[in-house]
Amino acid sequence: MTELSFRPAAIADLPGIIAMIVDDQLGQARDDASLPLDQRYLDGFAAIQRDPNQMLVVVEQLGGLVGCMQITVIPGISRRGAWRGQIESVRVARSKRGAGIGTAMFEWGIAECRRRGCNLVQLFTDKSRKDAHRFYERLGFKASHEGMKLSL
Repeated sequence: MTELSFRPAAIADLPGIIAMIVDDQLGQARDDASLPLDQRYLDGFAAIQRDPNQMLVVVEQLGGLVGCMQITVIPGISRRGAWRGQIESVRVARSKRGAGIGTAMFEWGIAECRRRGCNLVQLFTDKSRKDAHRFYERLGFKASHEGMKLSL
């Protein structure tokens, strides 16, 4: 695999990030990559940029965008005041799937959580994503909790 480069996302990356999110069976119904981007994407990006506990990361290979993910560092009281890393919105460009990029992304993301003092890394995944569940389990994640959501 050609070397991957990880960096914080820039505003210019946003159309590519949204396109990867939309290129997904669940993202197709929830998101819209048409240009100009919906202002809510720009507002969300600005909020992430202002928050030191948030990190929107892009992954490049040979100068092209091949992946993205968001890392949130969450302070807590349980587990003796442990900090948690949460990895979300992980996407790999369709043409690059199956090449080990997802594994490299999680290895990088877990190391970043560790570097930021986290004692635990968590993620949420849709129940319908059976292949993703097997992937996360291969990485050492355990389905230890049942997640719930309430749309507002």
